[in-house]
Amino acid sequence: MSIARVNSFAFSGIDAQRVEVQVQIASGLPAFLMVGLPDKAVGEARERVRAALTSMGLALPPKRILVNLAPADMLKEGSHFDLPVALAVLAAMDILPAEDLFAFAALGELSLDGRLNPAAGILPAAIAAQGQGWGLICPASQGAEAGWAGDMTILAAPDLLSLINHFRGTQLLAPPPPGTLGAGAPSLDLADVKGMDVARRTLEVAAAGGHNLLMIGPPGSGKSMLAARLPGLLPDLTPRQALEVSMIHSVSGMLTNGQLVTRPPFRDPHFSASPAAIAGGGLRARPGEISLAHRGVLFLDEMPEFPRATLEALRAPMETGQTTVSRAAAHITYPARFQLVGAMNPCRCGYLGDGGRECGRAPRCGEDYQSKLSGPLLDRIDITIGVMPLSPREMSWIPAGESSAVVAQRIAEARARAIQRYGEDGPGSNAEAGPDLMPTTIEAREFLERAAEKLQLSVRGQIRALRVGRTIADLAGAQETQRFHIAEALTYRHKLPQQATLERLRATGH
Repeated sequence: MSIARVNSFAFSGIDAQRVEVQVQIASGLPAFLMVGLPDKAVGEARERVRAALTSMGLALPPKRILVNLAPADMLKEGSHFDLPVALAVLAAMDILPAEDLFAFAALGELSLDGRLNPAAGILPAAIAAQGQGWGLICPASQGAEAGWAGDMTILAAPDLLSLINHFRGTQLLAPPPPGTLGAGAPSLDLADVKGMDVARRTLEVAAAGGHNLLMIGPPGSGKSMLAARLPGLLPDLTPRQALEVSMIHSVSGMLTNGQLVTRPPFRDPHFSASPAAIAGGGLRARPGEISLAHRGVLFLDEMPEFPRATLEALRAPMETGQTTVSRAAAHITYPARFQLVGAMNPCRCGYLGDGGRECGRAPRCGEDYQSKLSGPLLDRIDITIGVMPLSPREMSWIPAGESSAVVAQRIAEARARAIQRYGEDGPGSNAEAGPDLMPTTIEAREFLERAAEKLQLSVRGQIRALRVGRTIADLAGAQETQRFHIAEALTYRHKLPQQATLERLRATGH
């Protein structure tokens, strides 16, 4: 009887948890058994391992082969267990040195001909292996991704045969090439947006402070055009943020060519997306759009068209910066510190307030449409603006506005002031900061208190108005938040633009 062990990892969110793959080959009826709560993909590894060995001219011994994935009470998911199972079987067959293998962790999917296919989660697994003092064995195409974990031994092999030759001393695997920094998608220029001074101003404030933004206007007014230009205004991710975002993308299998994500992600799911697709979950509890938008922008176009349950699932992550997928056996937490940008029409037909084009149900259609966004969700949105389209004459003579590069420079300076105030380990933006961390004059605080009482703002709304005011002060280079900074911030959350339209329509007896 022989026993061999190889280290690997299972994933709980972006955390890699150690799994020891144990293989015992003993006398008995020929069998290949796997225990330790494997899911279907893991259970099918025995057939891929058998086929890969056969392709190299090796045959499993006619004995009882037992594979145990310890700890046995943790669910094991994913095809990345193929490689550690194959290596442990080879070690139990005395083809590979068991002691040398136990100094590594292994992840990778096997093809039937023995080639190693990419697997999700290489980056967090490499970081966990480096923390344990192990090396990492992974597919050759993901060696650069594993290299971001730091100083460690990485064996990035194209196939199983090259690994066997390496451990037997007949071949030497070269170190993987260093990874590169991802450039991100090409950003669109804000200079394409003509006029729309209020919308451009609020977009700058939202970008400088990481504030949630809701734009309301008729079709063709430029809401999606503004949202698409927001990523180009945001500064690059810090090294810590880049690593965190890249780990989420690695677990999702979206880290291309081992490139570290250095630009804030921009996610724009369709309104037909399910709650699990947005908040995370599904069969294997994968990250949702709010986690893939971590440290970036989540754009919801036609926001009221999303299912009510999907929108309500955003409320807790908008406050806590993380989302938890609950299962009977475990609770999986993913980071979800995203900036929400929503766009919507004032009503279903889109032309509420335009007497020539609005439908016959106005203003009732606007009330029904806006009621799809609950009060608690709207209370978490810092800035709400109305976006009106330009006339053909205005489009022809209004000059182009400032470019994204000019506006991004002001935003970078404002963010630098916030980082200097909060420290490197403090809140990442004003949208995350507590009220005690924001220097504010007594006059401004008293003004905010009176305004909050008159406007019937919740405590959350009052704090968010203070945060927006602090961002406006940072853009102006002010050390303390002044009264006029708070006054501008309050104009962004006084009332929804369509509410003012409805009141005007009622006043005129429409």
